[in-house]
Amino acid sequence: MGLLLCACGGLRYYAQAVRGQGELIVHRHAVSTLLQDPATDPQLAARLQRAQQARRFASQQLGLPDNRSYTGYVVLDRPYVVWNVFAAPRYSVEAVPQCFPVAGCVAYRGWFGEADAKADAARLQARGDDVWIGGVPAYSTLGWFADPILSSMLRWDDDELDGTIFHELAHQRIYVKGDTAFNESFATFVQNEGLREWRQSRGLPPGDGNAQAMDDGFTRLVLDLRARLKTLYASGMDAASMEAGKQREIAAFRVRYAQWRDRNWPGEHRYDAWVARPINNARLLPFGLYDRWTPAFAALFRYAGQRWPAFYTDVRELARKPQAQREQALRQWCAGNCSDGN
Repeated sequence: MGLLLCACGGLRYYAQAVRGQGELIVHRHAVSTLLQDPATDPQLAARLQRAQQARRFASQQLGLPDNRSYTGYVVLDRPYVVWNVFAAPRYSVEAVPQCFPVAGCVAYRGWFGEADAKADAARLQARGDDVWIGGVPAYSTLGWFADPILSSMLRWDDDELDGTIFHELAHQRIYVKGDTAFNESFATFVQNEGLREWRQSRGLPPGDGNAQAMDDGFTRLVLDLRARLKTLYASGMDAASMEAGKQREIAAFRVRYAQWRDRNWPGEHRYDAWVARPINNARLLPFGLYDRWTPAFAALFRYAGQRWPAFYTDVRELARKPQAQREQALRQWCAGNCSDGN
């Protein structure tokens, strides 16, 4: 089960992974049973019923797997189901890879307990790596188990909850071992397009385009910082100069952020807390993973006549290619609209 969490490690790691996944299975309740139970909180029942409607739409209209995933519900005793630990060398923007047979190599290691995640981060930090811990409200077992709706997912609004169900089911539909950017960009496109169609089917207008535009702009700022740091780390200067340059680049990023925010989004401070907290190489790793190739998948969807079966056939053909050929094809589909992920 630890393999399914995209992580690797010794016996202790696998033991906590088996225990954590097992607890989800043991504590899972069928949503249909909860909806029939008069003791179920009405607000919870309404949200679960809405999620089940989105779940049916996912299979019937988006061509996503029709199985027991997201037909169960688990109440967690913690804010997140998993904590991911990211690590990068002190003078590199490349992740310290975590590898195993099923999922391949990815950029993080997932722990069901926050204390375990902090201990793992401390170990990596002690050997000189930059580290960052991120809480995860949901994850996919790639179809090996019936993934439940988690109480941590209900902190989101309905669009994000429904979109996440589409996203995680997309991982079950197509997944390429060891290619995180491909997998996440594909699932993100399915999430965004699926959510657009889901809203349209209910006579609702498109989602908040301004919020998405701000998110995209902030991601570009972070990727620009990462590119600047990559150039700095390749310069060959001594460690002291490298460290000073690193801190200068981070400080300059904060200035650029404030200018960008005040120029384009006056009065909006949603990213202020992120920017104010300590920034290191590991904290930059998640950016770009989820949307690097989304313009390519959007173009591929249009080429398929906006028909999901044809689209999935084309994506699966890409998935079968060696990674270098796959990325070359994706760049062609991007037509210059994709970030380089660096």
